[in-house]
Amino acid sequence: MAHDPLFEQRIAEALKAQGAKPEHKKMFGGVAFMVHGNMSVGITNKGDFMVRFDGSRHAEISKWPGAKPMTFGKGDMKGFLFVDADAVESPKALEKWVTMSLAHIRTLPKKTAAKSATKKPAAKTAKGAPSKKK
Repeated sequence: MAHDPLFEQRIAEALKAQGAKPEHKKMFGGVAFMVHGNMSVGITNKGDFMVRFDGSRHAEISKWPGAKPMTFGKGDMKGFLFVDADAVESPKALEKWVTMSLAHIRTLPKKTAAKSATKKPAAKTAKGAPSKKK
């Protein structure tokens, strides 16, 4: 299934209904919804629903209907899964995944946008004067 803008809108609305203020960010070949600077859920350009959750519950949650491993590199990403779009077709099913993800995201430290790089002070010589690089 290709990326579905209506599905993307449903995801955003489900997050907002839970009091989140999601920010869209292009990520994983699709759109990730960031909450407090942390990826919560998203949708790939192929239409797969992505979800992030507490990794200590990975074995349990990976058995939920529609759950598929999210693999990058050598293995599954603990605390991340893909979910078949048909498994989150109903508002209640989508809400279940979003609620679970937000419960985890709200335990994480908030991330802010990277500040512009500041210049480091020049290294000082033994006498305390700035050194000159050639």
